[in-house]
Amino acid sequence: MSRAEQSNGTHGPGLDRILVLELARVTEAAAIAAAHLRGRGNEKAADKAAVDAMRRELGRVEIRGTVVIGEGEMDEAPMLYIGEKVGTGEGPEVDIAVDPLEGTTICAKSMPNALAVLAIAEKGGLLHAPDMYMNKIAIGPGYAEGVVDLDASPAENLTNLAKAKGVPIHEIMACILDRPRHAELIRAVREAGAGVQLIPDGDIAGVIWTTDPKETGIDIYMGSGGAPEGVLAAAALRCIGGQIQGRLVPMKDEERIRAEKMGITDINRKFKLEDMASADVVFSATGVTDGSLLKGVRISGDFAETETVVMRSKTGTVRRIKSTVRNVGSRFM
Repeated sequence: MSRAEQSNGTHGPGLDRILVLELARVTEAAAIAAAHLRGRGNEKAADKAAVDAMRRELGRVEIRGTVVIGEGEMDEAPMLYIGEKVGTGEGPEVDIAVDPLEGTTICAKSMPNALAVLAIAEKGGLLHAPDMYMNKIAIGPGYAEGVVDLDASPAENLTNLAKAKGVPIHEIMACILDRPRHAELIRAVREAGAGVQLIPDGDIAGVIWTTDPKETGIDIYMGSGGAPEGVLAAAALRCIGGQIQGRLVPMKDEERIRAEKMGITDINRKFKLEDMASADVVFSATGVTDGSLLKGVRISGDFAETETVVMRSKTGTVRRIKSTVRNVGSRFM
């Protein structure tokens, strides 16, 4: 495996840097496994391939890890379930959040922005969020705290953001998941004078896009999506800067009960970034399909090329890693 790195920021201790690169290998493996099933129309098969590959690679990393954001709970998913122990059993004790295939539908349809995603933090550093909806709002770095607020109206948030950015509101672009439940939100954003970029899936990428609006054209993420994805997005923002707020949206009583069992006693609590991701956090994402954030996996014969972004909050380091992996036919299928 050959790697070319572009880094900014300072480097952590030697062992920490090794762990960062090990996590890149984990998301690379998941992305390659899923990439073999791009465009095949089988979401479950692609997701299972990514889960199996990620679990296998995590088992080789020298950590004592507990999955706090996973593919379901123990009775719902055979692998990478919430509460599962992963790693070699040696090394630091960490919380782990995984989304082996962020965007199962877009992978199955070979559409842009499918990712393999993983975040780790020191024990207790990630919110134990149940698999339910979460209302979210997120912006990138460089703004004063409180410029946007989950409890403010779309018009208020967009007006405040435009003022803070020093541009007219018609230059603000909001990223929103294309779902019927967002019809009123989309109408409100457009009536306020801002633009809307709809995405079919993959709201982790949508949140990360806000950190580089010059490149992506996205200034703000708004709307509801999965709570686990909210925690993963918060982990990324903790590393590269930005703001995010989220509030759980239980759709039935059993979801409220599940949240209580996971330690969330106030279902109406508004979670901020530091509530969802704290302490030292490492985030890794590898492209499965081409997107605004990362290029997708390129497979040629027995070789695969990948692009991964790995970030660490403690050092402020952001690495973009391009890898060439061989023997992909036998290792990742």
